[in-house]
Amino acid sequence: MDNENISAEKVHNIRHSLAHLLAIAVLEKDPKAKLGIGPVIDNGFYYDFQFSEGYTPDLKDIQKSMKKLIGRGLAFEKSEASLNEATKKFADQPYKLDLINELGGEGKTLSFYATGEFTDLCKGGHVETTKEINTDAFVLTHTAGAYWRGDEKNQMLTRIYGLAFETPEELDVYQKQQEEAKKRDHRILGAQLKLFTVSPLIGAGLPLLQPKGMLIRKQIEDYLWSLHESKGYSRVWTPHIAKEDLYVTSGHAAKFGDELFRVQGKEDKFIMKPMNCPHHMQIFADNQFSYRDMPVRYFEPATVYRDEKSGQLGGLMRVRAITQDDGHLFCTKEQIEAEVSTIVSVIKEFYTTFGMMEGYWVSLSVRGDDKSKYLGSDEVWGLAESSLEKAAKANELNYKRVEGEAAFYGPKLDFMFKDAIGRQWQLATIQCDFNLPERFDLSFTNTKGEKERPVVIHRAISGSLERFMGVMIEHFAGNFPLWLSPVQVKVLPVGEKYAEYAANVYNELLDAGIRAELDDSSDSLGKKIRTAKVEKTPYILVLGEKELESSTVTAERRDGGHLDLVPAADFITTAKTEIDSKVIW
Repeated sequence: MDNENISAEKVHNIRHSLAHLLAIAVLEKDPKAKLGIGPVIDNGFYYDFQFSEGYTPDLKDIQKSMKKLIGRGLAFEKSEASLNEATKKFADQPYKLDLINELGGEGKTLSFYATGEFTDLCKGGHVETTKEINTDAFVLTHTAGAYWRGDEKNQMLTRIYGLAFETPEELDVYQKQQEEAKKRDHRILGAQLKLFTVSPLIGAGLPLLQPKGMLIRKQIEDYLWSLHESKGYSRVWTPHIAKEDLYVTSGHAAKFGDELFRVQGKEDKFIMKPMNCPHHMQIFADNQFSYRDMPVRYFEPATVYRDEKSGQLGGLMRVRAITQDDGHLFCTKEQIEAEVSTIVSVIKEFYTTFGMMEGYWVSLSVRGDDKSKYLGSDEVWGLAESSLEKAAKANELNYKRVEGEAAFYGPKLDFMFKDAIGRQWQLATIQCDFNLPERFDLSFTNTKGEKERPVVIHRAISGSLERFMGVMIEHFAGNFPLWLSPVQVKVLPVGEKYAEYAANVYNELLDAGIRAELDDSSDSLGKKIRTAKVEKTPYILVLGEKELESSTVTAERRDGGHLDLVPAADFITTAKTEIDSKVIW
């Protein structure tokens, strides 16, 4: 096992052990509490409890008790028990009995871990003793309501969350990152900068883009198309609904179930599309392609719809109307590696432009052990997984093989990028699919004049435009690069005397294709400048007596740089160069 895996396992074991200690500390305070589950999560752990009537958890007090437990050097000792033995042991714990009855079939033994006098149903792993846990490297953070087994029909439990790391320094770094994340919250900045809004009359998860937000989205969409236009892609358009039969054939009806929005027409049952791929299959099927036409590449930034639970929705990150910069390539088996390489080159160029390539990694997401979740034969999956891994190696991608994360119709390469404060986001994806061409009976004529199945490669560069915009707002903290900024230049006359000159400069900027605003209000210059800075405008042009006399402009850059008394034409050239090169200050 390499050092990275050893470290990850150690942190996992620390977090898992702390979840047990949390349960012990709670039972000391509330002996009649009922225990739910206590798993490890990305940044720590949690445990679900049903407290007895009248008890309110005090997190500082519970944390203090946990630290005392750590100081005792308690060991974690494994044992096993039959279903009957486990049922007797946890007779007063209904939620544990629920789990025991599910896991403990006939002839099966269940795994338990004892810590002092406390025993929990658990498969491990843990630290050897609590002495391995640094008492300054964890903290209990907050509580939240959580239905048992995530089902709103079940009892609401109280979930206590904790952060946990191997060292206090790592905890401190994470907490500072979280504080910075709060300042960058795209929901707050989105409202402040008038980028998007959510209306209760329209519904949760259905954000409305304001003019400035739409400008950003259009810039991203146009840039994405510019990266594909020269690579043999053709734009297509598909409707937002389709007959239910389409998704029964594709397998999406069974896969998405109650996440589908269903529409009853006068005669037919329709579904609002949860994916674009079945529509694109029908476009391909309407043509008679030969090997000479392959690959066939379709591009469509299209909106799909999924009825996510309202509690999971938020801002632009989790929505019900999802616009994917979707693309589907129909190719031969021999063309997979070359096509994936082209897509990888697009991904690298796109994310380099946004300053996010450093520290990226790729998940080669393959099938898990439960093969009933996936469409297709072992042979097809073997070929698809090996094709993607071969392409990952050929492109020298920093990839890891991750079991159980494949799409239901095929394996995929999921690209993970870090933002400006080090948070990781799964954004771009490349998926290899041998199954949908089979289900839709797609074919092309090969070199022998015979019908042959194409391979479909699904790809999305930004993931979804909504989520990507949310990530970008937080990545740049609203300080968008000049090319992406809704307003690139704010023109501020010092007083009414200079309004005509300011209007002339403003019109020159517009004629040059620069997005500008003129603030010729009666507000003081100081207030105008403050407003422009709050709006995070990249360039502020302050025009007064010197500028009027010399027919120049003085430009203040958002990052503190200055261009003093330069001809307007020179400023326009500088700005246009920065816009065209998509520079990040």
